[in-house]
Parts: sequence; C-alpha cells; structure tokens
Amino acid sequence: MNLQTWIASDHATIATRFEAAIAAHVPIGLWKQTPPGGGSCIAGMLLHMTLHEDLAINTAVRNEAPIIDQHRQLLGIDHLAKSTGLSETEDPRLIEALNVEHLRLYVEAVTTATAQWLSTLDTSTLDTVPDASARLEHTAGLAVEGFEWLHSMWSGKPTTWFVQWEAIGHRHGHLGEMVGIRSRLGRSPF
Repeated sequence: MNLQTWIASDHATIATRFEAAIAAHVPIGLWKQTPPGGGSCIAGMLLHMTLHEDLAINTAVRNEAPIIDQHRQLLGIDHLAKSTGLSETEDPRLIEALNVEHLRLYVEAVTTATAQWLSTLDTSTLDTVPDASARLEHTAGLAVEGFEWLHSMWSGKPTTWFVQWEAIGHRHGHLGEMVGIRSRLGRSPF
C-alpha cells in the first residue's frame, strides 16, 4: 500500500466507525444530551472535530472558504460567532441552537471534500508549510486576537501535520470520547 492510499483509508475509517459505533446505537434525538456526570455531548463533539478538519484542510491547507460557511444557517448557528465550536469546552448556546439533522449533512460535506482531496493528493505536498494564520484570518475570518491559541498552534506546521492531526488523529480521539459518551448514556451494545 502506498502512502496516499494509507492516508485516504485511515481518514475514511473514521466515518465508518462513527456510523457503526455511535449512529447505530445512539438515536439522533439523544446526540444533544449531556451524559450522566456532565461533559460534552455527541453533537457538540461531532461539530467540534468536523469544524477543525474543515478549517485545517479547506482553509489552512487549501486556502478555500470553510464549508461551514455554506451550512451555518441550516445548522441554526448563524447568529453565533464564527469561532463557536472550536474550543474543547462545549458552548451551551451552540448545543441549544444546533440542528442535529443538518449536522450530519455538514459532517458528510466536510468528510467528502477531504476524501476527494486526499484521493488525488500528491504526497510531495505534505512537506509544504501553508500560511495557516493568514488563511484563518483572511479566508475564514478568524482574527488572531481572541484565537491566539489556534493561530500559534497551526503556524509553521507542514501540511502533513494538518492531515495527521486535524483530519485524522483529532477525529479518532474524539470518536473514542463519543464511544465513552455512548456508554454513559446507557447505549453500549456490549
């Protein structure tokens, strides 16, 4: 297996695992429910990890507007700041407003866009270092002020980091958390 195929395959497994481990066992009506003991809900975590992938791959790497710009109104979050959902801390206003039915469409759009890009990826571009901070500010409208943590975390990173972490590793990590939430909601099949 070549590197490009491996990367594309690893990215694809996340959506498959989400469907098999979460969507198949937790009804969509429970995705906004805070699990016993507190913490994030499935919907908030799903939006968070998808927004990070969207901004990382589409904006920081590809210098395109984030896909969320086309979905904010249908997600029910167009009245909230563009940054809502980026933080690991769940915003109750986001969860209250979020249209979970449309969330699935946003996730699918981002996953598909990344998968299409990965399917034609020239692996030599993985070593390039995009101007992520400028792209976050000018293409996505996320100024440095207030988001110093994101700009500094993404500045100077090669494309491979955005693929390895934001499009794959970060998503795998949050998927594991969602499995834990599934269990805390009493929806584990085991």
